[in-house]
Formats: sequence, structure tokens, C-alpha cells
Amino acid sequence: MTLPDITYTLRTASPAKTRAEAVVVGIGQGAKGVEVVAGAEDVKAAYGRRWQGLLATLGVSGKAGEVTRLPAGDEIGAQLLVLVGLGPRSTSGLSDGSHSADAVRRAAGAAARSVPNATSVAVALPADTPELVRAVTEGYLLGSYTYTSYKSGSAKSSGGKSTAGKSDKAGSKQEGNGPSDVAILSAIARRSDAVTAFEEAQIVAQAIAGTREWVNVPPADLTPPAFADAVVHVAGLVEGVETTVYDEKQLADLGCGGILAVGMGSAAMPRLVELTYSPDDARGHIALVGKGITFDSGGLTIKPGNSMSTMKSDMAGAAAVAQATFAIARLGLPVKISAFIPMAENMVSGSSYRPGDVVTHYGGKTVEVSNMDAEGRMILADALVRATEVSPDAIIDVATLTGHMVMALGDRVSGVLGSTEIVDRVLAAADVADEQMWPMPIPEWMDERIRSSKVADLNQHDWIRWGGGLYAAAFLREFTDGLPWAHLDIAGPSFNSGGASGHLTPGGTGVAVATLVDYVREMATAQ
Repeated sequence: MTLPDITYTLRTASPAKTRAEAVVVGIGQGAKGVEVVAGAEDVKAAYGRRWQGLLATLGVSGKAGEVTRLPAGDEIGAQLLVLVGLGPRSTSGLSDGSHSADAVRRAAGAAARSVPNATSVAVALPADTPELVRAVTEGYLLGSYTYTSYKSGSAKSSGGKSTAGKSDKAGSKQEGNGPSDVAILSAIARRSDAVTAFEEAQIVAQAIAGTREWVNVPPADLTPPAFADAVVHVAGLVEGVETTVYDEKQLADLGCGGILAVGMGSAAMPRLVELTYSPDDARGHIALVGKGITFDSGGLTIKPGNSMSTMKSDMAGAAAVAQATFAIARLGLPVKISAFIPMAENMVSGSSYRPGDVVTHYGGKTVEVSNMDAEGRMILADALVRATEVSPDAIIDVATLTGHMVMALGDRVSGVLGSTEIVDRVLAAADVADEQMWPMPIPEWMDERIRSSKVADLNQHDWIRWGGGLYAAAFLREFTDGLPWAHLDIAGPSFNSGGASGHLTPGGTGVAVATLVDYVREMATAQ
């Protein structure tokens, strides 16, 4: 999948002299009031003594996310000047002494939505390190994303069912005509590490946008078979990625009782998609597992109506795992990836699984089920056992798993649980990717709770209100065969029900893609 048809370049040009229709510069909050940040000095110099008075007249404060647009006049080459707030200086000791990569990424995202009618844009935000070049590039690309596939007049609008999710276009378009050329201005634009950061940022942003696209597709048009087809289609466009798809009959032959139990309540049958990327020079092997519930009604434990409105996003973990695999392959990272993506629709019918049923999972473990709305762990269990069979160095699963984690951490922070060494590496990767994640424990006494069934090996759910997210992780751990493993519960930050903010746009967010890529990137370079 791709972002809008925009040509992006990395240049060393002065923002004051550029002939782009619009130029974007940053404004920060300093000890003495508003101040220009790195990259904007030439513009300030061009306005001379008028600069501070102009900012005061316009009421510019420099707070994060603030956008001020004004005709540029004769002072600079552009026709439109866009001032984007970055907030106060960072205390993290960046080389430019001003703002963090996260602040720059968010400012670039806000800037992308502030120039809907300009045909060309020059972005002069802090970009004097490869990390900041990456932040500006990713921020602008992701901030420009909007989901337009079902808008009247959209080039992709076709009723959805035959094409939704299959195109390599991310269905994203700027409001208005949008720019055709965007230049990222940087003093280090000619350095090879800056060029690499710029090019790799576009690949990662493309994968995040692809994840958003799948999450945003209406659930009637992204059933498990349609989702599987979409993943296979995109995989066919990525060199080095092989796919295998198991339908309901093959899943029965394999003995994937969890996927079948959840999926058999729907008219759209479940699937298991497995992706493999095996570079010749692989320096390690990671298994990724992603929860792919394409819609979650709660099953016979039916959700309240208002709790179903965003349940098309219950496959965000699966989308993130697939798109991260594609990005890793496109980046050519020397790490083998084995991805296992179970897909099912959790619906209510005469064939739905019931409270009190005992399910036999792939590998033979039995589970007594009591909550049909705790379906994610059921499909993940089969996939996790499949993952252990390829003997990876570590397993990472990504899932919109529990409302408990949202209650604990809010809707912007993912919980990370599992083996200490893998959790620590995930958190380090999340820090590089500027995704907020927090470690959570799996207490020893959870073992007693998950083994409380009197008729099966494990109890799927015990209806105790407290620690449900920890219980779910303890349950999943039973299917990892003791291998190094981390579980990312992204139930909160996977979907943005509000308005755009920074580089985040309404709907699917694409969370965890960048973290997974940075985890593998670090693994590739550490050896």
C-alpha cells in the first residue's frame, strides 16, 4: 500500500529562498517567549525587525500543534508561510538543543494538514540528524493520510466488496487538491545516513498507512476471507515474502480448535495466513503473531451496542504484523520473519461456541470457555503454538486484546508483557519509534487462576474484574513453549475515535508497526 501520489525530495535549500508555494517552519517556546527552531533561521532573518512584532500580532504562542498561516509577502520566495508549534525545548539532550523527534514528528503531521491547496510545499523543521530527518518525513507522510475509499467521487469508491483492502494504494488523499511535490529541507541532505533515513522513513510510513487502511475498511467488506486475500495480494508485491493460507477445512485438519470455535458463528469462515521472509544473510529469526478479529460482536456474550461501534478495529494487531513484515522485507533487513495471522469474525448464530464448551487447541491443550467476548486469546493460542514450531529466537504477538489494559493505561499507551529480556527490547524499540508502551507484570498467582477449570487444562476466563489484562497474558504464555516472548496489548491506541492530532489521524493508527520494525532493525545491527 502507498500514500498519496506525492513526490518527496530531501534538499539543502534555504526556506527563505525556496520557490515552493508554501513553506513550513517551526516555532517553539523558549525562556523569553516564542522563538524559531532549527531550520527556520533564514525566514526569521528575511523578516528582520518585523518578525517578533508579526508573531505577537498573530498571537503565535509556539505551543505544540498550533498552526498559523499567513501570506508570505515579498520577504521570502514562497507565497504562503506556515508556522507550526513544537512546544518547549526538549530536556533529552538532542544535538540541536531544541526539540525531540516526537515533537518534530507531530509538528510535521500537523503541517501536512495545513496546506491543502498548495501544489508544492517545503518543510523546514528541525532535521539536522538522521533521526530528525526520519521524524519529519514520517510525520508529514502520516499526517497527510485520510481514508477516502467510501467517499462519493473517490477514485477507489466501488462499493467496497471486490476491492477493499487489496489495492497497494492506501486510499489517502489531502483535502482539496493537495501538493504534488514536498521537499524536506535539511542541512545534512547530502549525507548518506540522512538519505537512508529519508528513504527508510517512507517505507515505514507506507506500512503504517497500510495498517490504517485495513483497520478503516468497513467490517462487511473485510471479512476473514477478504482480509486474507488482501494480505496475499500485497505480499505478492513484496519481493521475498511467501504466503500460505489455511481455510476452515484445512484448519480443521490441522486441529486449530480455537480459530474454528470463534469463527464458526459467522457466515464468513475463518482463515489462518502465514507469511515468511527468509533473507539469505539472516542474523536471527523472529516470529510475529497478530490477532485478526475482523469484527467482534462479543458472540453469545454480546457486547452493548455502543461497545461495538469500533470493533472493526479488532484486527489491528494482524494488520500491524502483516505490514511490519512487508516493511522489513522492503528494507532488506537481514532477519528471518515468520508471521502467523489468525482471522475470524466473532458473531452470534446457532453455530456460535457456547459458555461451558471445551476447545482443543492446536498442539493438544484443552480450554474451558466461559466468555465468548474473550475470543482473541482463543485464536492467538493456535497461532502461538504454530509459531513455536519454527524455533524462532523470540515470539512477539500484537493484539487488541483487553479492555482491562485500556482501563489501566488509557487509550494512548500499549501494555507490554512477557519475558523480561524481550519486553525490554520492545520498549527500547518503542522509544526509538516514538510509540508509547509500558511494561506490565504477569504475577505468579495468575497461574492458579488460569488453571482453575475442573474439566480442562486451562480456563479461558474467570470473570474476576481485577487484572484481566494480566490474566490474558498469562493464558497466552501457556502456548509459547517457554520460548522468549512478548505480548503487546494495543487495545487502547490502535484506534483514534477523536480528531486528528499531530501525525495521528482519525480511525486506525497503525500502532506497533514502527516498533516491530525498529526491534528487527536493532536485531539486524547488533550482531
